[in-house]
Amino acid sequence: MPVFVNRMLNLKRIKVIGFDMDYTLVGYDTKELEKTTHRLSIETLIRDFDYPKKIQTLTFDFLRSIVGLVIDKNKGNLIQLSRYGKVKTAYHGLTEIDYKEQNRIYQEMAIDIKTSDFLSLDTSFSISFGVLYAQLIQLKDDGLKLPEYHQIADDIKASLDTVHQNDSLKSIIRRDFKKYISVDPDVARLLERYLDYGKKLMIITNSDYTYTNDLLNFAINPYLQKHKKWQDVFDIVITLAQKPGFFQYPSKFLLVDEKTGLMKNHFGPVSKGIFQGGWFKKLQQDLNVQGSEILYLGDHIFGDVVSIKKSCNWRTALVLGDLKKEMENIEASKDVQHQITTLMNRKSKLEAKINHYDITRHEKKIKRETITKLFDKIDELNSQISIQLTELKKYFNPYWGEILRAGSEESRFAEQVERFACIYMTQVSDLYNYSPKTYFRPEKRLMPHEIKALGTKCY
Repeated sequence: MPVFVNRMLNLKRIKVIGFDMDYTLVGYDTKELEKTTHRLSIETLIRDFDYPKKIQTLTFDFLRSIVGLVIDKNKGNLIQLSRYGKVKTAYHGLTEIDYKEQNRIYQEMAIDIKTSDFLSLDTSFSISFGVLYAQLIQLKDDGLKLPEYHQIADDIKASLDTVHQNDSLKSIIRRDFKKYISVDPDVARLLERYLDYGKKLMIITNSDYTYTNDLLNFAINPYLQKHKKWQDVFDIVITLAQKPGFFQYPSKFLLVDEKTGLMKNHFGPVSKGIFQGGWFKKLQQDLNVQGSEILYLGDHIFGDVVSIKKSCNWRTALVLGDLKKEMENIEASKDVQHQITTLMNRKSKLEAKINHYDITRHEKKIKRETITKLFDKIDELNSQISIQLTELKKYFNPYWGEILRAGSEESRFAEQVERFACIYMTQVSDLYNYSPKTYFRPEKRLMPHEIKALGTKCY
């Protein structure tokens, strides 16, 4: 797959390349992983939060959530926002909120997700969150005794944190790496190529060292050709980084012993070795590089991309695994999309003619029947467009559609990708097809007035 470019990025000028681990250096089978996470979260809610055992009957429905959704904690809704913060699709529990009711609830206002009333689901690790929240809201509305909507969201978040931190999930993954991990041999080859070109490599992950070691032993070591183990490839490895905190506030580095995993306080420069915690500013100072000479790749739009752009001047790359399937669906649906565009163009011409008749009706004495016939033609086109839109939905998630679109507009998630990620791709190994000296340049984006002036059509 190609690498997609939002802003200029000259790899030749990059001296240090950093990677997140989960869903970046190492891919997962998201459906299998989130199914297991969903089950463990339910068990945690029952054990630690006194939720009724009836919730054990819930089965995981992978399609019920996608990356980029937002939870409205007060109203118990799962919503999809446009790039302008407008609600485009909304579900209360498992029931879709119709357009009229949606407008009544949100009054066409722009949603500010920075408030505590909203919680964004910005990574593949959040799929189970969205699914479970919708299911529990439905059970509550059906009469099961459960906490208030906002408390359900907080409890799920706490249960997911527990599942990811207490080794219950990771121990299951360790027992069957082949079931949960998507191995990509080109990642190891890419890393060794970067070393050949003189790049320094580092890992900054929120996972602990023991899990990091086990996972990379499985996913990287077997495919290295010039090195014996993954520790030989990376100059610096930072575990339990607590991103986005790593990019936001100072914290001490602990030095990790590669063989034992034991830690001790570290007071010297952070230039080589395995560490826990820390702060980006000291790391950058000790590496003696400018922020613009560091490229960091991650899958979490906020923790790995947005927080970096707001805190420092590192270059950013987003790994969006869901994009591969979405592009395949866009390709498969191009005939339907072309039909919609053609019908919309016809509709626009009729509307332009009606507008012209409206402003000249007193001069040219246009008959009412003439305009009525044009409105009838528009109604006919609307019916055809509606049919095609229904057909288009079949190619994407049946509940939410595309990740990077909310209706005909870009989604809030897409706006963040465009604004904060210098480049983005479906997987790290997409870079394997590009020289480490590649100069990535974005295509010129045309504004509406330029499209009109140049006579360019966008489909």
